[in-house]
Amino acid sequence: MTKPVTTLELLKMKEEKQPITMLTAYDYPTAVMVDSAGIDVILVGDSLGNVVLGYDTTVPVTMDHMVHHVQAVTRGVKRALVVADMPFMSYHISAEETMRNAARLLQEGGAKAVKIEGGHQVADKISKLTGAGIPVMGHLGLTPQSVHQMGGYRVQAKTAEAANKLLEDARVLQQAGVFALVLECIPAQLAKQVSEELTIPTIGIGAGADCDGQVLVTHDMLGINAQFKPKFVKRYANLHQDIMQALETYRDEVKQRQFPAAEHSFSMPGEELKKLY
Repeated sequence: MTKPVTTLELLKMKEEKQPITMLTAYDYPTAVMVDSAGIDVILVGDSLGNVVLGYDTTVPVTMDHMVHHVQAVTRGVKRALVVADMPFMSYHISAEETMRNAARLLQEGGAKAVKIEGGHQVADKISKLTGAGIPVMGHLGLTPQSVHQMGGYRVQAKTAEAANKLLEDARVLQQAGVFALVLECIPAQLAKQVSEELTIPTIGIGAGADCDGQVLVTHDMLGINAQFKPKFVKRYANLHQDIMQALETYRDEVKQRQFPAAEHSFSMPGEELKKLY
C-alpha cells in the first residue's frame, strides 16, 4: 500500500515544486473514490452544509455534523491526508473550547488535521492547537463562515490595502504554526506573492495557477449540481445529466413493466414449484 500523505510530505512537495491536489468528500463512497484516484488531501469541509445538507450557507453546520461526516470519510481513506473543517463558532468562544472541538475531530472523527478560517484574530488559538500537536490548515480570502459579514460570496483583497492585510495575516498564520494555507477567491497576483513568500504550501481555490496546490468541491467539478458553477470551477464531468437520464430511464422502464426483466429475477426449482397450492 502506498504510504499515507503527511503534513511533512506536503512541505516536501512545495520544496520540490510538485503541485498538491485536494478535493472534498463528505461520505464513505466518495472518499474511497477520491482516495483511490491518488488525491493528496481530502477536505471534509463545512461546505457539506450547502452541498449535502441543503443549507444556504455553512453557518448552520455543527460539530456533531462534522464528526459524523468525518467518521464516514476516514473509513474510506488509506492514503490521503484527511483535513476536517472546524465549523462556525467552534473556535471563537475560548481556547479551551477550541482545543476540545479540534480534539473531537481527531479522536472521534479520525481526521489527521483541522482547518480554521481567519487571520490574526484566530492566531492565538491556532498557536495553542499546534503547540498541543494538532496540525492546523489556515484559510484566508473568501471565508464562507463570514459570508454575512462580507455581504455575500465575492472576490476578496482587490485593493492594495486589503491585499496587504491578507499578506500580513498569511505571515501571522505561518508564525502560529499552520502547515498549509487555503487561499480562496483572491486575485491571482496576490496569491502568487503569498505563495512565493511563505515556506508552507498554499492551496488555491479561485486564486490562480501559482499556488502550490489546488482544491475544488468534488460535487462542483463533477457537475452534480447543475445550478451552481462559479467562475473558478472547471467541470470535469456532467454527472447531473447522466444521473437524471438514468433516473428517468428507470422510472419509464418500471412504468412500462420492462424492469425487472428475467435476468434480474429469481426462480424456484420446478419440483418445488409443483408443491405450491
